[in-house]
Amino acid sequence: MVLIVLTGASGSGKTAIADAVAERYPDDFAVYRFDSIGVPPVDAMIRDHGSPEAWQRDKTIDWMVRLAPIARAGKPILLEGQMRIAFIAEAAAIANIDDYRLILVDCDDATRANRLVIGRGQPELANEDMMNWAAYLRREAVQHGCEIFDTSRLPLDQCVAHMLEHLRKPAT
Repeated sequence: MVLIVLTGASGSGKTAIADAVAERYPDDFAVYRFDSIGVPPVDAMIRDHGSPEAWQRDKTIDWMVRLAPIARAGKPILLEGQMRIAFIAEAAAIANIDDYRLILVDCDDATRANRLVIGRGQPELANEDMMNWAAYLRREAVQHGCEIFDTSRLPLDQCVAHMLEHLRKPAT
């Protein structure tokens, strides 16, 4: 089973990497985007799950349970999204997935702001909350011993090549 989970704050490059892998290697890997399930308004998250954090936790569990049989069938999987590392670890345990690789896709704040403002045209996301979220994920990755893949100065092709190394590496 090869299951690679990419997490990171907006602007880190995780979606660009996942999209490039999906586009360039459609028959080799199954690529899933956390947000493809739809992200409800905050009031719906609170109403249905108690909080936005609880929604993220519940949906991370749903994703891992959904992906477990696909991963066991043998096709390498790449899942990308903005998920807390603790939620991913908990969800993997619930789904009985003990062999996965978790990678924090990260970049410096100036690069993140540039990507969000210029690259994506979403200046509203280039704010202190997003930078704090990125810093939180960075601390969590260090705490959990996860790989931190810094895309700040890397071209997309080099980022994709790095993911291919993980996707093609046999399960342990």
